[in-house]
Amino acid sequence: MTARRKLVLRAGVLALLAVSMTACSTEEFLRFGWPEGITDQAEKMRELWTGSVIAALIVGVIVWGLIFWTVAFHRKKDNEIPRQFKENLPLEIIYTIIPVILILGLFYYTVLAQNFVTDKSEEPDVTVQVNAFKWNWEFEYADTNDADSGAIVSTVGSSTEVPILVLPVDQVIRFEVYSADVIHSFWVPEFLFKLDVIPGNENGRDNVFQVTVREEGSYVGRCAELCGSYHAYMSFEVRGVSQEDYASYIDARESGMTTAEALEEIGQDPEASTTRPMDTNREQSAGTGD
Repeated sequence: MTARRKLVLRAGVLALLAVSMTACSTEEFLRFGWPEGITDQAEKMRELWTGSVIAALIVGVIVWGLIFWTVAFHRKKDNEIPRQFKENLPLEIIYTIIPVILILGLFYYTVLAQNFVTDKSEEPDVTVQVNAFKWNWEFEYADTNDADSGAIVSTVGSSTEVPILVLPVDQVIRFEVYSADVIHSFWVPEFLFKLDVIPGNENGRDNVFQVTVREEGSYVGRCAELCGSYHAYMSFEVRGVSQEDYASYIDARESGMTTAEALEEIGQDPEASTTRPMDTNREQSAGTGD
């Protein structure tokens, strides 16, 4: 066995050992460092990332292979000057066309993923109005009515309570996002998506997006736009529950229960588990969404 073949074999063995020692599943390996999401939209973006990385790796292997091939077979052997090539039109056409095809392919699949992520159904299963203000969140559930006040059921945070946004899994959820003051940004890391919330609608910006959550659990939410002194504490929690529990939660809220009481009613932790409230006073009256 030649020295070059031994080197290639050792490199292959080391690569296999590196993969096996990380104890990664096939799905984790194919994410190539991409975070794990909990929505259909996040999975579509993961597929785009995986395809892009695989394409980049193929191009990299070809380029490095050509470099090593040139180094190995065209190294200097004697003092004789090798044959000189001034130009090669077919080769130049090939290495111009191939990058153009790669870019067009990446653009095409990016547009497909983007259209899927930003697509909005005419009839979502659940609509939530998200009101952002310095430095808090208010969540209003459309088509609900509090039995006592007749107002829409809503949840708003305070200095001692992180607002919890309860969502059903396996349903299309529409978010209509508003800001009462400055630019905020609605961000749930597990959604792998965030939307800047620009005050007012006169600028023509569509502050609406939709997701379908596929996993139950508790997930932290943040403001991802620097919005003032207490920006770092502008947090909330998303609580993914079954459709049956969500219906029971809304029924409990409409009967007059608080968020914590309704969560206990369906067997959920009444307090946020992913983040803690800030130790200061926050104005709640600003969270009207108007």
